[in-house]
Amino acid sequence: MKTKTIAAILLMAVFCAEAELVVDVTGTGAEKISVSLDVGGGAYAQTLKRNLELSGVFSVQSSGGIKVVGTPGASVQASGRGKTVTQSGVAIGDDKSARMAARAFADKMVETYTGQKGFARDKICFINRKGSNNADVCVCYPDGQDIRQVTGDSKAAVGPRWKNTDTIFYTGYRNGGPAVWEVNTATGERKLVWNFKGLTTGATMSPDGTKVALVSSMRGNPDLYVIDLATKRYRQLTNTKLASEGQPSWSPDGRQIVYVSDETRHPQLYVIDVGTLQKRRLTSKGGQNVDPDWGADGKIAYITKRGGSCVAVIDPAVGEPSVRLVTNPGNWEHPSWARDARHVVAGSDKTLYLVDTLEGGDKPRRMFNANGNWITPSWSK
Repeated sequence: MKTKTIAAILLMAVFCAEAELVVDVTGTGAEKISVSLDVGGGAYAQTLKRNLELSGVFSVQSSGGIKVVGTPGASVQASGRGKTVTQSGVAIGDDKSARMAARAFADKMVETYTGQKGFARDKICFINRKGSNNADVCVCYPDGQDIRQVTGDSKAAVGPRWKNTDTIFYTGYRNGGPAVWEVNTATGERKLVWNFKGLTTGATMSPDGTKVALVSSMRGNPDLYVIDLATKRYRQLTNTKLASEGQPSWSPDGRQIVYVSDETRHPQLYVIDVGTLQKRRLTSKGGQNVDPDWGADGKIAYITKRGGSCVAVIDPAVGEPSVRLVTNPGNWEHPSWARDARHVVAGSDKTLYLVDTLEGGDKPRRMFNANGNWITPSWSK
């Protein structure tokens, strides 16, 4: 397959919109903790309810085993099951601050009652595509509120990924060809980071924050490189002259990278050891396997084409026998793990969904109903 073909699959295919309807797998419902809320109405109550339900842990009912009572901004308390969670002294001046306070309390409840970190305050970045050559990087929270646009160049942009909790890498065409930029979502400050000859895309930070993996065609076909941020030196990991690589994602320990290659003429997932450069093919079933994201628990979420595009999860230590489809075929793309190693955010039919990967868990939930062409999400952790 020629370079331009795989580049179209791995880089520009995210711009293709299909009319096929989403078909969701309906969960039978994992066991949940019942919660009742008596915290008034308004933004705080609505946001708390939504985030508790999105966690997959709680079910909000009129009479619950855990009772949440109080006045937002003064004191709110959750009690039940032998535990108590309190929030007090939080200044609430408007709906936005009320939503942030509710997210913080939802996360605290998840941590107290499950021992796991909540994800309500972990931002999600994504692209709003407005045309073939016009797209902007945006951010919001998992509950779909407080959407903000952080770029506005009227140029193509793809593949945003978090550098840290405030800064995003993305591939932008602001100066013509594809180059890696970074933008601070708090200040809007932006700078060009890497602009090698040819294609430069897929920049993703290593877990320890010292290296970046990306794909570049500086020496011909798109290959996988790692850049040491301290020394500025880059190292070529792959050299597949008749194929192209794309979409790298680091293992939790930073020793391996999963990526996509079309060396068998169909995009498949491969894993490479960063130290030894030994690689192995991870997937073989499905018309194509793309968009990998390596989660903190060691599982990889990705997209497999089997009649339509499905979100799937694989254990790389086991390989193909461990693959589990977590959605029915549709137009799914680009899953990205939450910190709970249970949920992913994924795109489908121009919008974003929270997908519960737990067997028997909740069916996918649409994040928001705002108009747009929302694609390629990435969850901060």
